[in-house]
Amino acid sequence: MSYCSDCLKKGCCSGEVDRPPKDCPTLGKDPEALPAAYSEKERHTAKMAAIAEAESWKGKFTRVEDIMNYAHLCGYRILGVAFCSGFSSEAKILVSILRANGFTVHSAICKNGSIAKECLGVERHQKLRGAQFEPMCNPVGQAEALDRAGCEFNIVLGLCVGHDTLFFKHSQAPCTVLASKDRALGHNPIMALYTADSYYSRQYDFIKRKYQAVETEQEEKERQIGK
Repeated sequence: MSYCSDCLKKGCCSGEVDRPPKDCPTLGKDPEALPAAYSEKERHTAKMAAIAEAESWKGKFTRVEDIMNYAHLCGYRILGVAFCSGFSSEAKILVSILRANGFTVHSAICKNGSIAKECLGVERHQKLRGAQFEPMCNPVGQAEALDRAGCEFNIVLGLCVGHDTLFFKHSQAPCTVLASKDRALGHNPIMALYTADSYYSRQYDFIKRKYQAVETEQEEKERQIGK
C-alpha cells in the first residue's frame, strides 16, 4: 500500500529516489524499464501530454486552449462533448470555439433518451420535483452517441459524480474533463480543499453527520409508530 500524499520528500519529482519510503510505489522499480508498461499508442499519448504540459506551464494557456493544443498534437480532428443539461450555454460556447479552431465537433446532452427516473427504481420522494416527470441522466447513451459519430477524443463538461464514471467506462474514445460539477462552489470543487480548515471544515465529518441524522429521523418515526 502506498501513501504518496503523506510523503514529505517526493523524490520521484526530482529524480532523487535513492532513499524512498518503505511503501513507495517507486521502490525496486527500474525507471528505464517502466515505459515498457505502456503500449505504443499510450507512449505516444503520454509524449504528447508531456509536450502540452511544457507548453502550458505558468498559465500560458487556459484549460480550453490546453485541450485544443493536446488534441491537435495527438492528431484528433473529431471531438465529442458530453455535457450536463445545466451546462447547455457553456456547451454551446465550447463547441463554437472548437469548431472555430478547425475541429469537427459532436455533442450529447445528459438527458438524451428522455428516460423516466422511475425505471431506475427512484421513488417520488427521492426526485427533485416529486410527481413531475424527470428524465434520468443517460451517460451510457452519451458515450454511445459520440462513439457512433466517430469521435476520437471526448470532453466531459459538468457531468454529475457517478454519471461521469459511467461515461468514462463506456466511451470508446479517450476522454478529458473541462469542468467538474460543484453547484455549491460555482463549479470550482478544489476550493473545498483550500478552505477545509476554515469555512468547509464540516467536510471532515460529513458522512457521520449526514447519515447519523437520517438514522435519528428513522428512529423517531419508529418511536412515534410504536406509541
